[in-house]
Formats: sequence, C-alpha cells, structure tokens
Amino acid sequence: MIPDYKQIYSDILQEKFPEKWTDVAIRNKLDTLSSALDILKFNQLVFGEPEYMIGFNSQRLRSYDEESILQILRYQKKNGLSNLQISNDFKISRNTITKWKSIFKI
Repeated sequence: MIPDYKQIYSDILQEKFPEKWTDVAIRNKLDTLSSALDILKFNQLVFGEPEYMIGFNSQRLRSYDEESILQILRYQKKNGLSNLQISNDFKISRNTITKWKSIFKI
C-alpha cells in the first residue's frame, strides 16, 4: 500500500493554494507523480525551498524506494559526481550514498 499522492496534493492545492491549483503546469506534473524523486520535486514546486532547520529535520523522515535510489546512483555515475556532490544535490548523507552503492553494487 502506498499513499495516493495525487489525491493528497490535489486536496492541499485546492484548500491552501487555490491560485496554484489553476496553474496548468502544476496540474500536469501532478498527473505524472510516480517515484519518490518526482514527489520531492513536486513538493518543492508547491511549497518552495524549506528553511535550513526545517529541511534538515524533515530530511530524517524521508524514505526512498529502490527505483529512486537507482535513479540517483545512475545520475551520479552519468554526471561523474562524487558522493559529496550528489549528497548536496539531493540533501542525502554521504554515508547513505555509500551504503546504497554497496547494497546495489553500483
């Protein structure tokens, strides 16, 4: 069972951000939510960039599915990024990146 993110974000947009609900680009992106990365990007689009401490604390509660992890690791390999660079881009611990690499043998 996974949450119905489309319904959740639809309700949030209609109740709290009715001006964004009328934006066609946001509604189109809402229809294409499939992976954890898509959801995180959409969340930034709707709510904006979080303040440092809020972002730091909420990062601890994030979880990634296997598809998203592999997508992050492929992005790192394709662009030749170090663990530090990829951790800064996605706000993930360097140790987490290293752990994922050892689990998925990439």
